[in-house]
Amino acid sequence: MGLSFKLGDISIGGGKLFLIAGPCVIESEEHALRMAECISGVTKALGVPYIFKASYDKANRTSIKSFRGPGINEGLRILAKVKEMVNVPVLTDVHEAVDMQQVAEVVDVIQIPAFLCRQTDMLVAAAKTGNTINIKKGQFVSPWDIRHAVTKVREAGNNRVFLTERGSSFGYNNLVVDMRSLAIMRDFAPVVFDATHSVQLPSAGSNGEAVSGGQPEFIPVLSRAAVAAGVDGVFMEVHDDPPRAKSDGANALELQHLRGVLNELLAVHRAVTPKSK
Repeated sequence: MGLSFKLGDISIGGGKLFLIAGPCVIESEEHALRMAECISGVTKALGVPYIFKASYDKANRTSIKSFRGPGINEGLRILAKVKEMVNVPVLTDVHEAVDMQQVAEVVDVIQIPAFLCRQTDMLVAAAKTGNTINIKKGQFVSPWDIRHAVTKVREAGNNRVFLTERGSSFGYNNLVVDMRSLAIMRDFAPVVFDATHSVQLPSAGSNGEAVSGGQPEFIPVLSRAAVAAGVDGVFMEVHDDPPRAKSDGANALELQHLRGVLNELLAVHRAVTPKSK
């Protein structure tokens, strides 16, 4: 069984680097459309296949007071509009198995959040929609053990699954990326590297705030290393004004830096990709 598959015109695991990017959460219809249009403009100019990402509900925020998003009905309406107006596939994460079918009617890729990557009911419900599934590898899961999550999806009848590495817990309030994990996981599924959550400092906001911090200056460093290690795609939360983002601004890539970072990644990808004879 081959591991690669097609998502529309995008080859997942087929050798061409693709990008998943957008704001962490849907902040408004206007903002989602603007971000999708801006990112799509950059990726088209560079020839990078692109999937728009934003969440309608962030059920795993640190504080109960944190902004979670517009909710499933309004969020899916906005994602459908992004898909129609910008003409890009869309991805969103789902936190409840009961929501899978409703979400699947709109989005192209269902994302299983890292904290839920071992939840059998979530994985099976996602698989049964027939949509492409992105499993975020939990910070607490080894690269060889995430194989079991992939197996749950495939044995539920869906081979359209890939994995995303987002770092492993390194003590408290810190993450570290073991680049060996990328090669290990690519033995049993296409692999994407999450360049922005990997620089997150979970629940480490300043002044005792119940928010996460981040080190976005390391996004280019880690993403270059991941592309050199042979990943199939890169995941980035991108925002036009990270300090004012309603979620995960501390670890987001500022929109104005996206073109420069992608140019670096494409150069690395060309350098490590074997030339066809």
